[in-house]
Amino acid sequence: MTEFGRVRLAPGYSIAPVINGCWQLTPDHGGGPSSEAEILRIFAELVDHGFTTFDCADIYTGVERLIGRFRRSLPDPDLIQVHTKLVPDKATLHELTAQQVEAVIDRSLERLGMERLDLVQFHWWDCGVPGLEMLTECLVRAQEQGKVRLLGATNFNTVAIRQLVEQGVPLVSLQAQYSLLDRRPERHMTGLSRERGVGLLPYGVLAGGFLDAKYLGARPPGRMNRSLTKYRLIIEEAGGWETYQDLLRVLSSIARKHAVPLELIAARWVLDRPEVKAIILGVGSRSRASRNTALAEVELDSEDRQRIRMQLERQRIPAGDMYDLERDQNSPHSAIIKTNLQQAPL
Repeated sequence: MTEFGRVRLAPGYSIAPVINGCWQLTPDHGGGPSSEAEILRIFAELVDHGFTTFDCADIYTGVERLIGRFRRSLPDPDLIQVHTKLVPDKATLHELTAQQVEAVIDRSLERLGMERLDLVQFHWWDCGVPGLEMLTECLVRAQEQGKVRLLGATNFNTVAIRQLVEQGVPLVSLQAQYSLLDRRPERHMTGLSRERGVGLLPYGVLAGGFLDAKYLGARPPGRMNRSLTKYRLIIEEAGGWETYQDLLRVLSSIARKHAVPLELIAARWVLDRPEVKAIILGVGSRSRASRNTALAEVELDSEDRQRIRMQLERQRIPAGDMYDLERDQNSPHSAIIKTNLQQAPL
């Protein structure tokens, strides 16, 4: 069996090429296993297969503590890498203080049971609100103090990332939405990524589950959770349900040729982008360990890539740069995003 190698994100620091995304484990999402014992079993199976990198956030209710308990159950807790986030509330963004930033970092350290956070990915809801420079100064200071190893960003557009890098913020990565349905990073960010060495860590690679054979030939779902609503909007931006069905037909044909599930073709395409360091696939109700391992054996040939390229030429790329639609208060994309989660019970 072919095995994935490690990916070098920064000098002396490597990660798995498929990161275990833990957003689905938050109570309001409801997409995870039915019990903590089952979650920990799935975590252990993923790690046994070499998928040792986990993605969480300070605002994912209960998830940092959950990963902390898993770390403590391991003979060597440092076997796994944990990427967390720092996401201030939008409503009080203008009031954020250095003391609050430091408190959030300390809280993540305590929850995870770590002496140093592997990667902190920060977000700022409105670049017109002062305070982002203060936030990055606090994070750099936390690096110097040994509390944080590496810094990344999440859900910024290319202009903001360029400004941060030119201001000297030592970004190693950007977490951004990227899939066959949402290629906004290709407008500007992939060029900056090559120029500045900021690796992409895409989420939404399977469009919340829409890039799956179960939707081939299906009608649009009637009832949807927040995740499906989010990516259903992206399907419309990319050309609508029929164009999406055309994509599924192409991917299904390629999947049959390789004798693998359709979703692995979609995931492999993103993982093969030269600017992509690793992809984030969510921890769901069942372990993805076997499918993640099978992904290593998928190799798209020139015919596959050409067929996908021809389909993409018939699709639209959603408007604007990365996360622009989601920041637009007049857009339906922003209506489903929760922006004030620091005050929720954590």
